[in-house]
Amino acid sequence: MARDSSSSRLRVVDTAVVTPSGPPLPPSSLPLTFLDLQWIHSPPVERIFFYHIGAAHADLVVSSLKASLSTALRAFFPLAGRLRATTANGRPDIFYEPGDGVTFTVAEYDADLSDLASDHHPRQVAELVQLVPRLRHADADGGAALLSVQATVLLPRGDLALGVTVHHAACDGAGSTSFLHTWAAACAGPDRPLPLAPVIDRTLITEPAGLYEHYTNNLMSADEIEFVKMSPDQLLATFTLSREHLQGVKDAVASEAARRGQTPPRCSTLVAALGFVWSCYRRAKAETGDGAADPESPTYFIVPVDYRQLMKPPVPATYLGNCIGPAIGAAAKGELASAGADGLFTA
Repeated sequence: MARDSSSSRLRVVDTAVVTPSGPPLPPSSLPLTFLDLQWIHSPPVERIFFYHIGAAHADLVVSSLKASLSTALRAFFPLAGRLRATTANGRPDIFYEPGDGVTFTVAEYDADLSDLASDHHPRQVAELVQLVPRLRHADADGGAALLSVQATVLLPRGDLALGVTVHHAACDGAGSTSFLHTWAAACAGPDRPLPLAPVIDRTLITEPAGLYEHYTNNLMSADEIEFVKMSPDQLLATFTLSREHLQGVKDAVASEAARRGQTPPRCSTLVAALGFVWSCYRRAKAETGDGAADPESPTYFIVPVDYRQLMKPPVPATYLGNCIGPAIGAAAKGELASAGADGLFTA
């Protein structure tokens, strides 16, 4: 996301580099696999977590977050390293050496948590962007940061916004979530056991002959990737699907299957939610004129799938890296945009 440079509500209080705790770790090089390579030019993964803590505890919580980050990085040390686009063997890698660390920014922001994190009204993206840390770009040695953290105290109440930015080439969602769980456990205190340590071994990803070269030859450059443009007036809204709402979707799909004389498709809660979103999206696009001229043209819905247990041999659940791929659904625009249960059944 691009920051709104005109905003003066964010004030950086401190910036430090947090390194893994304990004795220095030896230098390490993790060559990217073909599953990592596809993310090398992608936008980073950005998250914001909001906490009600109060002004009296803000400094203590920020200090604890910083100290426990060091503990978590001991186990997840590759995230403290750098992404090198070129290496001696020709493969990009994640390189770590003693002294490498994560930029930890402490800031203050004039905003109320209820306005930033409310599900009851849209929020301005320009306000949220200020809470997201940027990754340090490639330095003189050609290495780009993989992780960045920003702890922002929201004034005057003293609540906290914790922004975490991760380069997707370093790990997938399962890996970054595991890191966050470890960090949270370390922050909770010495009585809280840490989760299982990550498995840091890129050789676990088997690569059929020629597959890496195929990915390399077809890799889009950063200039070719169409990044999401954030306009100053863009809004972000949250829509909550209740248990009753999702059950209604399942019932509608089952009824439509019976009407068509077909076996009802498996409709889990996740499938019901995704199908509802896909159908509503296409209906909204159709109302704006998209797809009206050619209702038979296909539209696609892509969902990431964890490959760990699908690999041969299976990859450990705690593997730190990318082990995901796309599951792609396809349907005609017109069928998805149909009103009532027709569109839901198609989705």
